[in-house]
Amino acid sequence: MVDGEPSISFPDHFSGHAADYARFRPDYPGALFDYLAGISPARRMAWDCATGNGQAARALADRFARVVATDASAGQIAQAVPHPRVEYRVAPAEASGLPDGAADLVTVAQALHWFDRPLFWEEARRVLAPEGVIAVWAYDLVRVDPGVDAAVRRLAREIVGPFWPPERRFVDDGYAAIELPFEEISAPDLVMEKLWVLSDLRGYLRTWSATRRYVASVGEDPLSRIEPELAAAWGDPGEPRRATWTLDLRVGLSRARM
Repeated sequence: MVDGEPSISFPDHFSGHAADYARFRPDYPGALFDYLAGISPARRMAWDCATGNGQAARALADRFARVVATDASAGQIAQAVPHPRVEYRVAPAEASGLPDGAADLVTVAQALHWFDRPLFWEEARRVLAPEGVIAVWAYDLVRVDPGVDAAVRRLAREIVGPFWPPERRFVDDGYAAIELPFEEISAPDLVMEKLWVLSDLRGYLRTWSATRRYVASVGEDPLSRIEPELAAAWGDPGEPRRATWTLDLRVGLSRARM
C-alpha cells in the first residue's frame, strides 16, 4: 500500500535511479534482523524509516507481525517489492503519520545522515513504544581485494570526492559523530557481502550520489577514469568475486530497562 505525500522537503539524491539502486545495493545480513527482533520488547510492529526499495522492511516482516515502511521519495516507494506484512507509505522521516507508541522497533538503513535529525529524534521518540528499540546503520566503501579497493577509493576520494553531499561525512566516520539521544547499547559487529561479477560492481558504483552529480556536472562517466586499473585488478570480468561492507550499527532504547 502506498499512502500520503511528504510535506517536508528533503534532499532527494536517489529517485532518479531508484531501479538501479534496488538492483545493485547490497543486502543486509539476516543476523542483523534476528538481533533486532530479539531485543525488541514485542514484535507487533516495526517502522522502517527511509525504506528505499523496502530491503530492510521485507526482512523485518519475516520477524514482525506488521511493518510500516516510509520514504519521502515516491520514486523509491514505486520500486519497493510488495510483501503481505509491509505497508508502504510516502512520508518524510520527520512526520511519519504513525500513532504514538505504535512501534516496538524503529530502523533507519543508510539514510539517517539525510534527515533533520532533531525533528526525527522527536518523531521516533513519539512513535516508539515503552522499552522500544531504535537502530540506525550505515556502510562505507565496498572491499574486494587490495587492487580493486584502491581503484574504488580513488573514484570515491579523488574523482567524485568533490561531488559528495556534505552529509556524506557522517558515513565516512561510521556514524560516530552523530548524536543518538537514547540509551545506547552495544551492538554486534556485522558484515554485508555479495557475490558479484565486474558489471555488478560497476552498476553499484554508478548508484552513488556523487557519481550521478559528477555525470550531471562534467558530462562523462567517472568510471572511465578508473576502468583500466579496475579491470586489471578484477581479472576475468565474468568471474564472481566476494564483495564486503562493514556495517556501522548503533542501537538505542526509548527508555532505560530495569
